[in-house]
Amino acid sequence: MNIGGIEISGEMLWVILGIILLISEMIAPGAYLMFLGGAAIFTGLLSFALPLAFPLQLLIFALASVASVYIAKRWFDVYPILSSAPLLNARIAQMIGQTVEVVEPIESGLGRVKVGDSVWSASGPDAGVGTRMRIVGAEGNRLAVEPLAALPADDGSEPSSG
Repeated sequence: MNIGGIEISGEMLWVILGIILLISEMIAPGAYLMFLGGAAIFTGLLSFALPLAFPLQLLIFALASVASVYIAKRWFDVYPILSSAPLLNARIAQMIGQTVEVVEPIESGLGRVKVGDSVWSASGPDAGVGTRMRIVGAEGNRLAVEPLAALPADDGSEPSSG
């Protein structure tokens, strides 16, 4: 095959396709393009070693792709990739436990609270503006809040050691 005045064999095209797929995996990670890239490189190298017809090369690529994805899936089921920040892309999960302030009264179970510099819809017991609440969960993009537990009053007396 002649591309831009350069003679490229079919075997080399498999290797180039594999490299392009590996680069694509680095640009847009999804964990599967690298296995398809590996299958393409495998097909190209096998085609260099053995004279294979193009339909057979396609079959080898398909089988190598399925096998590599299957093996990778089994591998990652047994040895999952552990993250140092498992909630990195789960913003709402990161907010659970934070203290927030009601900015629009929670009436009939619905209102709005301020989280950092943004305002979120919230559901919980009725509360007036300025009430401090704690995030306990979420329902879609609506935060579930509950009142902060009241601190015991300090009446100045010493605790009894009775």
